[in-house]
Amino acid sequence: MAGPAPAGKSFTLHAMHERIGILGGTFDPVHVGHLVGAVNARHAVKLDRVMLMVANVPWQKAGLRRVTPAEDRFEMVKAAVGGVPGLEASRLEIDRGGPSYTADTVAQLAALHPGADLFVIVGWDVSAELSSWERLDEVREMASLVIVNRPGTDPPVGLREHGWRVEQVSVPNLEISSTDLRARAADGRPLDYLVPEAAVRVIRQRGLYPGSR
Repeated sequence: MAGPAPAGKSFTLHAMHERIGILGGTFDPVHVGHLVGAVNARHAVKLDRVMLMVANVPWQKAGLRRVTPAEDRFEMVKAAVGGVPGLEASRLEIDRGGPSYTADTVAQLAALHPGADLFVIVGWDVSAELSSWERLDEVREMASLVIVNRPGTDPPVGLREHGWRVEQVSVPNLEISSTDLRARAADGRPLDYLVPEAAVRVIRQRGLYPGSR
């Protein structure tokens, strides 16, 4: 057993700040590109965990197309990340209800995990459209930005000049889109190796995309 500290000296234990990545999306359906981005961001930025944040009502898509119910999309993501170290499915936005805004999510996570360092993970295409986000200044104040892109692609100009803390992560160019996957499923074409196997089982069990096999 350790004895008391010598007179005149004190010892302070400093807890390491948890580093949490937030990869938000509709995930309709989740695909291997999402997981590749998440695991590479976790490795490159040394994140303790990455939360795949399933949108409740994706406000930028509302009214443009039919969106699969949030509970079904969450079950797909939960199945897809099961057993992948450091990745987890989050239903925070679903439980909060209403339209899903990143500013609300970051603020809620900051309250739930005091002192944590938060990182919002986005693709290159999304990072070029940040000006369309609601309450962008609040996100910039509370979180760093992790841009996942193809090798040799530079992030949009001006982000650091506008106060963003930016990390850049290169991943293989997979070119997988959820729109194409929904079309493949509707046509009865296979989703194997494009969508994680466990998520494909959820799609089939729940009959989420007519014609999927």
